Amino acid sequence: MRTLEELVNREEPAMPLVLHWIAQSAWPVEVLKPSEARGDVLTGLQVSTRSPMGAIAYETGGILIDHGWLRILGSGHPKLLRNIVDWKANRSSGHLLVADDVIGGFFSINGGALGEDHGSMYYWAPDTLRWEPLGLGYSDFLAWALSDRLAVFYEGFRWPQWEVEAEQAKGDQCFNFYPFLWTAQGSVGSSSRKLISVAEQYAFNADAGAQ
Repeated sequence: MRTLEELVNREEPAMPLVLHWIAQSAWPVEVLKPSEARGDVLTGLQVSTRSPMGAIAYETGGILIDHGWLRILGSGHPKLLRNIVDWKANRSSGHLLVADDVIGGFFSINGGALGEDHGSMYYWAPDTLRWEPLGLGYSDFLAWALSDRLAVFYEGFRWPQWEVEAEQAKGDQCFNFYPFLWTAQGSVGSSSRKLISVAEQYAFNADAGAQ
């Protein structure tokens, strides 16, 4: 296991590149301050800050994109209590949960459990409860999330004044819809919605998917 000193790359840090992408973003973006536990998080992650994922884990508490619609996990913050290392405990095996959205969708890096394309990003879609390959690595995923392609991806999943409701949701909450989005009757337009914890939604999705 590499030490914190070995993981913090001071010669070629990736954070300037991440901040450049953020500055060019089509959406409002909030970069949260890193947690005091960021060293433990990076050591647990075992990813150098030379990579965007390691940089975000160490230099931020997480990133909120597009009125908080999309949450990129970092070292944790009062606005986003979960960190990229602890959040996967007892939830993901063979993949690493790195982001989620306000409608109960989850993004993960495949470590072998989701397919043969190791290192590729997958989306656990709330309308199918299937892990869908995105054909992107983490760095490309981050650039994608900050581009106008994000709106295309979520076309059909947003409702009038969704921005206000997304901002009201805490970083550890998401909307639970009824009828459920994966049913024929469910949709973001017609289903009722309420905020629940992201942990509760993940467990709910796992139970529903198993059935």
